[in-house]
Amino acid sequence: MQQQLLTWIRQFTEEYAQITSLLLVLLIIVIVAVVLHFILHKLVLPKMAKLFSKFDKKWQISFEIKKLLSRFAFLIQGIVVNIQALLWMGPGKIQEILTTSAQAWCLIFGLLMIFSVMDLCLQGMRSSSSLGRLPLKGIFQSLKLAASVLIGIMIISLLIGKSPLILLSGLGAMTAVLMLVFKDPIMGLVAGIQLSANNMITLGDWLEMPKYGADGAVIDISLTTVKVRNWDNTVTTIPTYALISDSFKNWQEMTNSGGRRIKRSLSVDITSIHFLSQQQQEDLEKAQLLEPYIKNKADEIKHFNAELSEDSKVPLNQRGMTNVGTFRAYVEAYLKNHPNIHKQMTIMVRQLAPTNDGLPIEIYAFSNTTAWVQYEAIQSDIFDHIFAILPQFGLRVHQSPTGNDVRSIKLPVENSVH
Repeated sequence: MQQQLLTWIRQFTEEYAQITSLLLVLLIIVIVAVVLHFILHKLVLPKMAKLFSKFDKKWQISFEIKKLLSRFAFLIQGIVVNIQALLWMGPGKIQEILTTSAQAWCLIFGLLMIFSVMDLCLQGMRSSSSLGRLPLKGIFQSLKLAASVLIGIMIISLLIGKSPLILLSGLGAMTAVLMLVFKDPIMGLVAGIQLSANNMITLGDWLEMPKYGADGAVIDISLTTVKVRNWDNTVTTIPTYALISDSFKNWQEMTNSGGRRIKRSLSVDITSIHFLSQQQQEDLEKAQLLEPYIKNKADEIKHFNAELSEDSKVPLNQRGMTNVGTFRAYVEAYLKNHPNIHKQMTIMVRQLAPTNDGLPIEIYAFSNTTAWVQYEAIQSDIFDHIFAILPQFGLRVHQSPTGNDVRSIKLPVENSVH
């Protein structure tokens, strides 16, 4: 076409015929590009986006569809410009520059289209109940990185006019440099694959990693970082490979089990421990939770003591019912009858080794909910009751003297008469 224009213009003038024909062809290419851009972006794309939005009820991917269609439109524009340059312009530097630019344009927007398709796949997979909890973002970021490197090599080879194989062969000599530049993405990719293969962590898991100050829910797993929203609503960023090289605690199995552990102790003043008198046994036997225990224990002790000879019936040889043992039996029965304690998990009340702070009595059980607020309320309610009921067994909680205790000590009045 440029040659035809050149022949036609030479009929009028010879001096500026070459440059005029070139400018006219470039003007035609620009006009076609502008008209095509208007048709695609102002007429076609809005209608297509509106059509997709009508059916986009489940995944809510209208925004990603619009980006994909827009990038596809730019790709078409680049293809059209390249075809016009080949058809309408004669061989030369201008045509070479225009076709090279158009082809690079097509490669860039082709890469962006691949990114959009990956984003759509990622969003669709996250909507799936089976795939949504996998660390898919890191995998897709790895694919994007690989695609970017390949397209980048193709663009460079296009600009320098060399085969991509030449550049690929030269990458072998730059392996050490590439390993250094892409160290974090490579380590993150390996870590992401191991996390997925071993099902070590997924989105929404409760992760605790004191080394990085992380204690909360996993909200994002990318190629190089894992984001954790802590319970104080701060966000901690952890390198992905740190989850492989360092130790962390995943509480998700606890959440899935339906029970959260209660493991807390109270210290009993050892000086308040004693054998129960007959009257105390009768008073405690009135408690419905203790009646079976006291009857069985009393019969067991009575039978044991009856087998002793008359000469051996001294307090050191006889057995008796202690207030602390009866208290442990009461607390265990109380937990087994508590409506918010998981009956299918371990329920235990035990003594720990005595210390300077008294005799620790540890409660070990599981609540039937894992929700934090409800769990704390259940735990507090149990210990409220235990502390309040403790004096009924003649027991005291060990507590270090406070300033008020010291002030309440009455010192003897000294005789002021000398």
